[in-house]
Amino acid sequence: MRLHGDARVSSFLPDSIARLENAVATAEARGDDMVLAASLRELAIARQYRAETPEARELCHQSYDVAKQVGDEQLAAEALNTLGGIDLATGSLDDARRNFLKAVELGGATGVLRARVEQNLGILANIRGEQREALDHYERSLEEYRALSDEHGCAIAYHNLGMVNADRGRLDAASAYYQESFAIARRTGNTYLQALCLVNEGEVEVSRARHDIGRDKAEAALRLFERLGVEGSKASAHRVIGMAHREAGRSTLAESALQTSMEVAVSTGSVPNQAEASRELGLLYEDMGRTYDAQRWLNMAESLFRRLNCRKPA
Repeated sequence: MRLHGDARVSSFLPDSIARLENAVATAEARGDDMVLAASLRELAIARQYRAETPEARELCHQSYDVAKQVGDEQLAAEALNTLGGIDLATGSLDDARRNFLKAVELGGATGVLRARVEQNLGILANIRGEQREALDHYERSLEEYRALSDEHGCAIAYHNLGMVNADRGRLDAASAYYQESFAIARRTGNTYLQALCLVNEGEVEVSRARHDIGRDKAEAALRLFERLGVEGSKASAHRVIGMAHREAGRSTLAESALQTSMEVAVSTGSVPNQAEASRELGLLYEDMGRTYDAQRWLNMAESLFRRLNCRKPA
């Protein structure tokens, strides 16, 4: 399981939040409910990147309510899709699925929304270890984005195809997809998507026993996440750094990085990241001969993965 996410927020988050809050206030003052619904949803996305989950959820509900009041089912569906994305990030997978399917029911005839929902259903399937289903969703998402000539959407689809190929052990294919996504993200100035590609490709490099290359990529991703002010995504970067140190025999550095990953995951409420960090800590302590600590962390990981309804730790 690798770092998932919608990569729409690509500028500095404090600037994005201030701009979106101003847009919400302006739309309210003007009585422009359609702009208000859209701005509330975009603000929810920005808040979620800052790990301000309760605020993000409330903004999504507000966006949905405004859209329904003016009878705009497309905007209502967009709010539900975003709400489902928040559910994914926090491990509420059944809620996520319900919101995604309801979004399709309301506004699924539109290509952009269908592409986004297919993408999110793929992420959901991948978290649960349903790799064949995830691949099907990602490929349908890519088809929709290509039909729309949406380069940014294609970049996200390539990134997600990289994830599922990595989880299937197809490392060359995964790297090729990540590199294609990264090239588009760099060309279009999407810093967040560049960071996603770097941290996930870093994990591929660790799997290839190219530990220092993997660590360098994860550290580069961490710098970008810090620059953007994206809190939750740092957990995966620290985890990959820890994995690289562990595989290279640097146990003390590995323990520090993995503990930091767990702390970030807990502070941001990300159950998937907590599950991943617990598993990696357990494996580290096994290598170190610390049997009690290893079993404690592996048991925690198993419990968290079960909570996510994973067929197996991905």
